[in-house]
Amino acid sequence: MQTRIQVKKLATFTGHVDSVYALALAGGDSFYSAGSDGMLVQWNKHQPEKGYLFARLSGTVYALYHLLEEQALFVGQNYQGIYRIQTDARRVVASSAIPHAAIFDIGYFHAILFVATSSGELIAFSADKLQTTYKWQLSQKSLRCIALHPSLLHMAIGSSDHQIYILELPSMQPVATLCGHTNSVFSLTYSPCGKYLLSGSRDAHLRIWQVHKHYALAESIVAHMYTINHIAYSPSGKWFITCSKDKSIKLWEASTFTLRKVIDRARHAGHGTSVNKLLWLNDCQFISASDDRTLSLWEFEELSTRE
Repeated sequence: MQTRIQVKKLATFTGHVDSVYALALAGGDSFYSAGSDGMLVQWNKHQPEKGYLFARLSGTVYALYHLLEEQALFVGQNYQGIYRIQTDARRVVASSAIPHAAIFDIGYFHAILFVATSSGELIAFSADKLQTTYKWQLSQKSLRCIALHPSLLHMAIGSSDHQIYILELPSMQPVATLCGHTNSVFSLTYSPCGKYLLSGSRDAHLRIWQVHKHYALAESIVAHMYTINHIAYSPSGKWFITCSKDKSIKLWEASTFTLRKVIDRARHAGHGTSVNKLLWLNDCQFISASDDRTLSLWEFEELSTRE
């Protein structure tokens, strides 16, 4: 049966005064956003006009990671280090300075935080007290993104040296180094089924790597006109979305890697500048964050059509 995708913008969230780079689930229908203005804001999708200033930080925030079961929100900043905020008490309970590097992404594995930095170091912290446990100099250029496999003990790190480093956990021994992108790797995500690693780059290509074939390249797609900033799978794994500096969001069918919908300003009143981050709320709704200082709530539906 043939189907078509119908997309609606349900809400626009305003209040940030500069670019928005980071999103994280807050539980239920709520989520957090942060960016260049240093404001950490909590939103509810049903009340877009009532953003709550959860914390005011001193620098740009590029990374958020919410450990829901511990009510701990980790905030990675630009040259200001990393913070652990207890969301139930709304207070900082631990911090660690990284004065000479920006934090671009955060990963979590067995009570250890892994932080990707602009210095090319991957830094491990204890999640409770944010004490540095180890550092690895993976590259001489920035580490931009981190992804952890859903079942294998593999961690992928994307770099501005155009490469993707696959490490085994917890030994941190190298598994593979993936080459093929011709510019910085800005986003990585494993498919929920664990078969694929998807990478997005400043070269505008979406690359699909086959995990169980020693990360052999399955396909390379010119997915956008400019930098791919983020890739995110839906909770069920049926869909994934990409966003770009070209101002668009694209919805893909995961089983076939087929483009099903382009969401942009002309057709859907989309963002007017670079779209930086995406966050699924459920299997048919997601949030987008942009350089235009706004966030949008999108809903889509798959409809049958007559042959």
